[in-house]
Amino acid sequence: MLATRVFSLVGKRAISTSACVRAHGSVVKSEDYARPSYVDRRDYPLPDVAHVRHLSASQKALKEKEKASWSSLSMDEKVELYRIQFKESFAEMNRGSNEWKTVVGAAMFFIGFTAILVILEKRYVYGPLPHTFDKEWVAMQTKRMLDLKMNPIDGLASKWDYEKKEWKK
Repeated sequence: MLATRVFSLVGKRAISTSACVRAHGSVVKSEDYARPSYVDRRDYPLPDVAHVRHLSASQKALKEKEKASWSSLSMDEKVELYRIQFKESFAEMNRGSNEWKTVVGAAMFFIGFTAILVILEKRYVYGPLPHTFDKEWVAMQTKRMLDLKMNPIDGLASKWDYEKKEWKK
């Protein structure tokens, strides 16, 4: 019984990894990522496979001509052979793109939108500052804290000289 369950699970696993079944019953082949694939990267200059996998008749003839002396090939044929093997040259890979403009533009848009929200909140949501933020109130509050000798060890009162009536230096 245990063996039949194991074999049924292994069978289901093998079927599910080789092909995906859609809800309507049709089977869709999944990409096999175990096989080598083509990628253009500066740090990986020689990909595992050629860029063009299925050659046309003219490309096959050119590949046969490649096996002979390269001095008999024209410059256009050499370039076409290069394009069969590689999609881009190093110069084309190193060419800058305009993607940075999109990123900076999107960042500036969101920063501007946030700034507009902050301005609208300050104007319509928040009320006026409380009276405890006035300079006179803060001065009176500081004087009261010094008179009550609040936190005399390492607080505000420890920095006040009570004999000279000024801040310690």
